[in-house]
Amino acid sequence: MRHPSSYLDWYIHVPKIRHDLRSSGIADFKYNINLGETDLSINYAHGNPETARLLAQRYNVQAENVFISSEGASGQNARIIRHLAEGNKKKNEAIVEYPTYEPLLRLVQEYFPHVKRLERKEKEDYGLDADALRRVVSEKTALFVLTNPHAPSGAISDANELKEVMTVASECGFYVFCDEIYAEFDRGTVPTAFSVGHELAIVTTSFTKAYGLGGLKLGIALAYGELVDGLYTDVLNTVGNSPNIVQLIASELLAKGRQSLETHKQKWTFLRKLTEEWLNEKSLEYFPNRLGVTYWTRLPLRDTYKWTNEHSIPRHSVAAVPGAFFLFKNGYRLSTSDRTRLSLGNINPNGPSLTDALEAFENAMNTYKEFE
Repeated sequence: MRHPSSYLDWYIHVPKIRHDLRSSGIADFKYNINLGETDLSINYAHGNPETARLLAQRYNVQAENVFISSEGASGQNARIIRHLAEGNKKKNEAIVEYPTYEPLLRLVQEYFPHVKRLERKEKEDYGLDADALRRVVSEKTALFVLTNPHAPSGAISDANELKEVMTVASECGFYVFCDEIYAEFDRGTVPTAFSVGHELAIVTTSFTKAYGLGGLKLGIALAYGELVDGLYTDVLNTVGNSPNIVQLIASELLAKGRQSLETHKQKWTFLRKLTEEWLNEKSLEYFPNRLGVTYWTRLPLRDTYKWTNEHSIPRHSVAAVPGAFFLFKNGYRLSTSDRTRLSLGNINPNGPSLTDALEAFENAMNTYKEFE
């Protein structure tokens, strides 16, 4: 890739640590899968019909609007962004929200030569500004890329905000691409962008973050039928038909394992409560996150990237994600930021590890001045 992710490179190269506050997706989901006798020779050019039906039911759409792959949400993002870029060479510009999840920005830069940014302002609670979007758009804009809930803040765009964005998209003729992977923590709270704009809205999601299914690599997208057909053709011409086993397991979980998934997810509710109590007790400012397991937190430090890499990791064996990774403009220059994303995904909900991790995190903050 011409535009690799700095964040992902940092993430995989962090040395083994005792207290990992980096993961935005919960872990350790175990399930006794019983598929019975299964024909492992079967694969599908257009997705497993039963899996598509169950997902359509979950998202209140038609099965023809569901695109399924075994690439996870990140793979879906890459495939769809590339597919849209190749589909109309005259529209070679995209707009990406700011701040945002850096790997998403890099995917857009990989396939669109011109990338603009739409700021989601902290003083406006990271809301979407449709008027500002209208001012940024040009006749060459093919795509507006956002997250809902917003990464990193956790701000939720409601149906009215999304409708205003879709109105601009309809007036100006561009797609709205919305990564909604964190919405799976509470689908009743977060409307899909597709529900307010069928023709121009594209949603990607997965069960990785909310249910601990990272190993399944199930990718889900919602889009209008013609685009879904085009995406399945793209899969056929790149990696061949979709493997059935991933979709069979997804069907099993959706049909019979839903309560197990929900029960596992709820284990983190108590961890959220403890974390918010701790943040308030320590007078640390954070953006209120109504769902998920992350906290966009301001620390009493000037540069959390330097603090994390030079102090909290090597001296205290604890790490959260430095805010600078969400604040890239278009290049690779790191911003100096006092923000960090504190995440609970790797914390064991059945043990004392959260208390230990927060204690180590506090000690790392309190002792940093000695080394500045």
